[in-house]
Amino acid sequence: MQLLRRGDSGPAVVEVCRMLRQYGLLAPRAPRAGEGYFDDVVEHAVRAFQQRRGLITDGIVGSATYRALREAGWKLGDRMLALLISSPMSGDDVVTLQERLLELGYDSGRPSGVFDEQTERALRAFQRDFCAVSDGVCGPDTLRALRLLGAPRATGGRPHLLREEESLRRAGPRLRGKRIVIDPGHGGPDRGVTVAGIAEADLVWDLARRIVGRMSATGMEAMLSRREDTCPLESERAALANSTGADLVLSLHTDANHSLHAQGIATFHFGNGSGSTSTVGEALAGLIQRELLIRTSMMDCRSQGRTWELLRLTRMPAVRVEVGYLTHLGDRRKLLDPNFRDVVAEGVLVAVKRLYLLGQDDQPTGTFTFSDVLARELERGAQAI
Repeated sequence: MQLLRRGDSGPAVVEVCRMLRQYGLLAPRAPRAGEGYFDDVVEHAVRAFQQRRGLITDGIVGSATYRALREAGWKLGDRMLALLISSPMSGDDVVTLQERLLELGYDSGRPSGVFDEQTERALRAFQRDFCAVSDGVCGPDTLRALRLLGAPRATGGRPHLLREEESLRRAGPRLRGKRIVIDPGHGGPDRGVTVAGIAEADLVWDLARRIVGRMSATGMEAMLSRREDTCPLESERAALANSTGADLVLSLHTDANHSLHAQGIATFHFGNGSGSTSTVGEALAGLIQRELLIRTSMMDCRSQGRTWELLRLTRMPAVRVEVGYLTHLGDRRKLLDPNFRDVVAEGVLVAVKRLYLLGQDDQPTGTFTFSDVLARELERGAQAI
């Protein structure tokens, strides 16, 4: 869709304002000449909504913000919910259904707000226990059964978070056999951020290859989400990770800003701004952030929750790493240095190893090396024989 920002007007702005008023973020006011006008008040409301929903708070309505605005309008019971392969249903009503199923002990996966195969399986299991028909459609009969069961008496612990943590514990400390998708951002005709002839797509492609090489050396099944000449949609990258049964997803990007002073490293995990998050993703994002900060001495732009497509559509923990700003001279010089990219690749590998160690037999941040990881893997392998 066309980006909407301060100064724009027209029917699309009218619709955005209507939705913002519906969510209590914009007070009713007289229209200007029959059209909506995107002024500073609307921009402030958009920023408030974006912050609430785990989006970039830029005050601009792009495709992600518009999708979130549409999804926020759905309440459970407004429509029938079912699995649609070509265009999956999404919205806050799906989130409510997923959370309710989880609270009742049916594993619908992370409450992503997307009605996927796992949600349908959980719904069918619930219907087999409490409904006359198990058709995978959340209609009047299913809603009636959910209401009759009432609110759960104890909801502490968030079941999907406990399942993620238990899965990590059962995976064990060894890297061998772990399957990971490395996602270099952009690609093909989409060059990403480009400054002085330097393209983000090329830098993250090279970095991804270095990470894959190191991970493969440990026995991990590391794979790339794209070819060098292609640029899949984020939903397609997530679908690839889901279809291969990956344990983790790491997405690599660089950043840009109109200010030449903006610099540093940031990591992102799934988090919707209202308490739902990927605990393992958050833990890995924090580990990567700390390792890279101490190894590169770059500025700390923190680890944050977001609802970007790749983060919310993957069934496994996913982390996006923004390795510096190409618009910052110092960051750009570092990114152009192959030795720096080697340092980042080692830091990412070590962070993944720390994740699976679960704090046991670990070393201080920044001191674990690629050689140490290989030695640990060989040692563990010998013990297993």
